Amino acid sequence: MTLQEHFEQTGTWLFRWRSFLPLFLLPFFAMSFVSYHYPLYSELGDRIWEGICLFTGFLGMGIRVWTIGCVPASTSGRNTKSQVAEKLNTTGIYSIVRHPLYLGNFFMMLGVVMFPCNVWVILVYILLFMVYYERIMFTEEAFLRGKYGDEYMAWVEKTPAFFPRFSAYRPSELSFSFRNVLGREYNGLFAFIISLFVLEEVSELIVNHNLQIDLFWGILTGLSFLSWIVLRTLKKYTRVLKVKGR
Repeated sequence: MTLQEHFEQTGTWLFRWRSFLPLFLLPFFAMSFVSYHYPLYSELGDRIWEGICLFTGFLGMGIRVWTIGCVPASTSGRNTKSQVAEKLNTTGIYSIVRHPLYLGNFFMMLGVVMFPCNVWVILVYILLFMVYYERIMFTEEAFLRGKYGDEYMAWVEKTPAFFPRFSAYRPSELSFSFRNVLGREYNGLFAFIISLFVLEEVSELIVNHNLQIDLFWGILTGLSFLSWIVLRTLKKYTRVLKVKGR
């Protein structure tokens, strides 16, 4: 087996299980809380750091929302068994970066990883993300190169893989569909919020030795859960969130 074939085979396997990357970080999370303390040893520092974590995660969610809101059907999906791309996306956010969904994933998970305020956990996460997603992107690009040939190569030559080039922006061919976003991104948002909520409760238990739900986190998590229930019900039992052609 050539190195290229090995990369593609490994990338295919990782592509199928790409949603489980956070599980690899659990041991490092556990270790980071052994000597946990509030950032700057104060409640104010804790509040500020929580805000930074939320902003980082919402930045990633915003990137995903921008991407999903402007893509046609059978592209940029959550498929796991095989690569699917009925159209080569080259406009909108895809005109400035080739893998915007993974860029969004990076910031969403980074928001969670940052919460313990441990630089080693953050560095391990970045390293794992690079190794993990590099193979996935390699496999996806091999698939697209084989399917779209010269059209794909022309796009690659002017579009960075992961670090956006904003000067190359071209408006999307499709209008933004908020309904499409609601139907596809509710799981990710809820997972992000509930992850931070759990970490918040763990940190409070360590520092204050009691479980007392903070009003802000209680409201945010409650609203997130309610939204998840409503959107999942609409997605599963109705066609309200179905967008024609997407």
